[in-house]
Amino acid sequence: MAKKTPEATVNEPVEQPIKETPELSLENAEDFVQRNRNLFLGGLAAVVLLVGGIFFYRYYTQNKETEAQKYMFRAVLYFEADSLTKALNGDGVNDGLLKIADEYGSTKAGKLAHFYAGVALLKQGKYDDAITHLKDFSSSDLLLQARAYSLVGDAYLEKKQPEEAISYYEKAANYEPNKFFTPAYLLKLGIAYEMAKQNDKAIETYDKIITNYEDSAETITAKKYKSKLQGLAG
Repeated sequence: MAKKTPEATVNEPVEQPIKETPELSLENAEDFVQRNRNLFLGGLAAVVLLVGGIFFYRYYTQNKETEAQKYMFRAVLYFEADSLTKALNGDGVNDGLLKIADEYGSTKAGKLAHFYAGVALLKQGKYDDAITHLKDFSSSDLLLQARAYSLVGDAYLEKKQPEEAISYYEKAANYEPNKFFTPAYLLKLGIAYEMAKQNDKAIETYDKIITNYEDSAETITAKKYKSKLQGLAG
């Protein structure tokens, strides 16, 4: 008997993956952009605003710095001539330190105006105002920043608040210690400790001057004050 030949099977079509052509990719991208148009425009606007804001801020701050320095020149001349009222309030034409500090406080010159204003107010006996301006002053300069701390301490000591003075004299003495100014800050710190009836700490502070800054002019005074306290203790 003849063998039956198998029936021919019909091959079913196989679904081929769609190949992405450059034209198709471009169409998809364009479609994506159209569907997300607001998102793209919003992001672009944010970038433009950010870049524009940076340039405007730099231009603005440079102009503010220039203006502040111009006003500071006259105010400092009055300060150095000991015309403190004109230095602080201006002369009717030029701004004084108080206005410069208020309007240009974000600039270097404006910050320096806080320092000068604090010193002038301290000289006038306006201790609370002096403290406010000196606390608003900040600088990376090792001399001025430590000096500002010490002046705040002076103002508190004038107000008969030795505990507060101690805090700022410590800041002054510990800020970039050096043989030129640190001994003076330590001497003030010792005196503040004495006023606060903390004689042991005062003696320790005088010892720091005697031991660490023996060549300083403050050493003689520190020895005298230490001896006096030890005599009281004995």
